[in-house]
Amino acid sequence: MSGKLRALARLVRLPAALTVIGDSLTGAAAAGRLHEPRTWALPAASVCLYWAGMALNDYADRDLDAVERPERPIPSGAVSPGGALAAATGLTAAGVGVAALVGGRRTALVATTLAATVWAYDLVLKPTPLAPVGMAVNRGLDVLLGAGGNTRAAVLPAVAMAVHTFGVTSLSRGEVHGTSPETAAGALACTLAGATVAAYPARTAPATARGSVGEVVAGAFAGSFAATVGLAQGRALSEPSAERAREATGVGIRAMIPLQAALLSRYGAVGTACALAVGAPVAAKASKAVSVT
Repeated sequence: MSGKLRALARLVRLPAALTVIGDSLTGAAAAGRLHEPRTWALPAASVCLYWAGMALNDYADRDLDAVERPERPIPSGAVSPGGALAAATGLTAAGVGVAALVGGRRTALVATTLAATVWAYDLVLKPTPLAPVGMAVNRGLDVLLGAGGNTRAAVLPAVAMAVHTFGVTSLSRGEVHGTSPETAAGALACTLAGATVAAYPARTAPATARGSVGEVVAGAFAGSFAATVGLAQGRALSEPSAERAREATGVGIRAMIPLQAALLSRYGAVGTACALAVGAPVAAKASKAVSVT
């Protein structure tokens, strides 16, 4: 049983789930909904949909992985293709169901749209040049999931997360054969753009958060995010090898957490941001046992 559970953990990139918990909370903070108890159940929907996407990713890539990454669960025989597809289907249903149960009709609509774009990315867009755009849309929708009916208020943090995701996904396409200096430079630009948005004071933040602790903490998290990811992407820029691309991709995925923490602090949710930030070292340590890429 432990072997099967480990195989499933590898299939869904278990530690990477920590990087999506803050998405809907960020959207909720921007929309002023963090005080609503049901909001705190939405990260479970995000995790289910993320895991579904990872399982579906390996199902869709099973023939390619048999050549390029034979150690992955499906080509290694640890998980069957049918099992991966069933896991993706069940997790998708669970994610949409949780969102509908706790968030109502509008939240269910966002979750359904997110589920559709996740499946479209894995089954259609991934081999095409539009793959980074598709993944960026997925991440942006995950932020909007927390905003309820006030999606307009959460557009800016959604864009910040989407832009960083676009850069990480572009760089990840070179994990096997190497990337290019232009791609690495573009990813670095996306990182800096995301950090700038996160550090910039929010007009909609509570008065107690403006010009005080919230802005200071947001700047600290944004700086940490930019430095950590920027260094890894800088190494990929100077040496655009597959190894450097994989390293920068892993760092970029795990750094979603400090970026979310910066955005949460931007809207005055400093306590939530600090609690979320605890997940960053946990994800880094767990990724040594179960890869997030």
